[in-house]
Amino acid sequence: MSDSNRQGILSLTIKDKAVLYAAYMPFLDNGGIFVPTNKRYSIGDEVFMLLTLMDEPEKIPIAGRVVWITPVGAQGNRQAGVGVQFSEQDATANAKIELHLGGALNSERQTHTM
Repeated sequence: MSDSNRQGILSLTIKDKAVLYAAYMPFLDNGGIFVPTNKRYSIGDEVFMLLTLMDEPEKIPIAGRVVWITPVGAQGNRQAGVGVQFSEQDATANAKIELHLGGALNSERQTHTM
């Protein structure tokens, strides 16, 4: 990947448990999250993200890779954005997300509907 493909730092703030549940991608190795954005990315692009969860004062730095793209103008009025798979070094971010979601991950509800 060339430096010209870099899109800067993604920033995501999630203050609602239902929004976090909808954005979280637990089926990915190391976990991942959907980030709404109109910026153009390609599958495999490396990204850096600052994630703010609920009322936590500190942002969680996450290095990841784009594994999902919902383009602008996608069918079904889906929100444009990218799915970012966390790197192995970001186990802390994944653990914090799962801590916030608690038992919601074990429910029968379908996960991640994009």
